This record gives sequence, structure tokens and C-alpha cells, in this order.
Amino acid sequence: MHIKEFAKLTGVSIRTLHYYDEIGLLKPAYVDEQNGYRDYDEKSLERMVEILFYRELDFPLKSILRILSSSDYDKTAAIRRQKELLILKKERLDRLISALDEAEKGKIPMDTFNNNEYENARKQYADEAKQRWGSTDAYKESEQKTADYSADKWNDVNAGLNAVLAEFADALKSGAAPESETAQSLVKKLQQYITDNFYTCTPEILKGLGQMYTADNRFKTNIDKNGIGTAEYISKSIKFYCN
Repeated sequence: MHIKEFAKLTGVSIRTLHYYDEIGLLKPAYVDEQNGYRDYDEKSLERMVEILFYRELDFPLKSILRILSSSDYDKTAAIRRQKELLILKKERLDRLISALDEAEKGKIPMDTFNNNEYENARKQYADEAKQRWGSTDAYKESEQKTADYSADKWNDVNAGLNAVLAEFADALKSGAAPESETAQSLVKKLQQYITDNFYTCTPEILKGLGQMYTADNRFKTNIDKNGIGTAEYISKSIKFYCN
């Protein structure tokens, strides 16, 4: 559909859609090179719905871009968390409405305006990665290195990372053992890729990543999209490499 139709359907202004395109948050499915007209498709609509939910939850655009561009972004889990936050927001609105009823009777229950539960939940969700690694040098380095990454750059970087993970899956299917030269060369390749695009991946960090790939179900599920057992295979390959 053309941008005017898309804007009307989503309730977002054309100017806002231009801005989302500019910052890489939502790219049109097609842009006519001759007249610059933007067209959007079903995937565009799905992306916009995700953006609108995060905007409804008061997430800043920069945070939304980082979340949606994350290599371990889990749409199903995100929807579940969004629902939890919206329920908290709804409960607060219900309390405010009840407070207005009380105010009409001359009563003002001030504790109604306490929004800490919702704000804390939202902050926890938005800052999850920072809470886990924010104090580390690697996280700070990653913040600096990726600060200017556009959505296209994030897509390229994540595609490159997924390509390396897919090579591990191929090695597993070929029967190469975790301690084989094939698997070990891939570990070295993974370590270098992370260093080049995110942060200096020291042996200690690499070892921790290997453990996380199987301990954290989000990473395990994402990696195993390349083939069941890939995450476990990478984890064992990294363990051998680091030892």
C-alpha cells in the first residue's frame, strides 16, 4: 500500500513514517527510484504494530530500535512482556478512574498516583542487557562501537553473525566433532567477528558466551533455528577452545 494508506491504517502521520525511515526504525518495503514514493507491505505492518506497542509503553525510539535489531530478539517473548506491562498500565488507569470517583465525593487517595510498579517493570525490560552487563568493559565498548549503527547496519552485522552460527550447524551435520579443526576454526572466526563488530571478545568472555548459549533459553532457541543441537555444539566447541 502507498504511504498515505499505510499512515491512515496505522494512525501514524506521513511525517513520522518519513522520520522512522530516516533513523532506520521502519523502512518501506519499496521506494520508487523515479518519484521517491514509498510503499509498505504486510511485514511493514507487523513491524509497525511492534513499534506501536512499545510506543504505547513509553519506550524511546532509540530503545525500540535496539530491541528490534537485537540478534536474540524473541517476538513471542516480547509480546508476552508487552502484555504484562500493558496489564500493569491498565490497572493503574483503573485506579485513577476509581480515584476520580472518590474525588467527586471529596476524597483524594494520593497513593493512586504511585506508578512505581509499572515504571520499574518497564525499566527492567528496557535495561535488561544493561543490568546484566552494563558494568563490564565489554558492554561499555559495545555501546560506543554500536552507537552509530543504523538499522541496516544492525541487520548486516546480525546477518553476518547468524551466518557464522549457520556454519557451526553445517559442521555439526557433517559429523565434525567439537574438538575438530573445523569446529575450532569456527570458534576463532566467531571470536574475531564479535571483536570486530561488538566488543573485544577475550577468552574469558568467549567462555561465558559458550555457557550462555545453552543456559539462556532465548539464545539456545535462536541458535537452534539453524538446526537442533547447534547451541550445544557451539558451547562444547568453545569450551574445548578455551581449555
